[in-house]
Amino acid sequence: MHDLTAGKDAELKPLPSLNTGRCVIRLAQAGDVEAVLAYHVENRTHLAESGPAWPPDYLTQEYWLKQIKQNLDDFHDDKALRFFLFERANPDIVIGAANLNNIVRGAAQYCNLGYSIAADRQGKSMMKEALQSVTSYGFVALNLHRIMANYQPSNQRSGWLLRSLGFTVEGYARDYLLINGKWCDHILTSMLNPNWTLRE
Repeated sequence: MHDLTAGKDAELKPLPSLNTGRCVIRLAQAGDVEAVLAYHVENRTHLAESGPAWPPDYLTQEYWLKQIKQNLDDFHDDKALRFFLFERANPDIVIGAANLNNIVRGAAQYCNLGYSIAADRQGKSMMKEALQSVTSYGFVALNLHRIMANYQPSNQRSGWLLRSLGFTVEGYARDYLLINGKWCDHILTSMLNPNWTLRE
């Protein structure tokens, strides 16, 4: 088995694991590749409606082994934190994902939040439960000042979720993202860290 956890900062920067009532939220490792792949295969149609077009090899173990390694590298390099949601009752099953992407430091100190959940887990408040922990980690552990999240106007479920978490609408962007081959408008939201402090 490939050891994807080894890295230049692995000993100094342990991999986070967040525990909620129903989920264990952590970065995937090589041994999780089948569970990660199964999540995407089983939710292919559901996930394709809200994200960019998938590359031809997306639903292969080879793709996800490379992506898992990239995710670990990006975490150690402070570029992104891409969590998967594992069901606490069945820890070998991936039920969603929550990402803090495009981390920018310097004068910005922000990132973009992305998330998805299995079609059969919708409407059970599991995503809200997970994102409460993920955004808290972003503010406390990563000391981000702003977390931004965007959603399509037609996705009322996502809009409600973000409002319930404390995100505030900041704008409307036309043809903002290329989703499944089509340019789509998005509503722009963000949440600020009330306890942000300058760290050396």
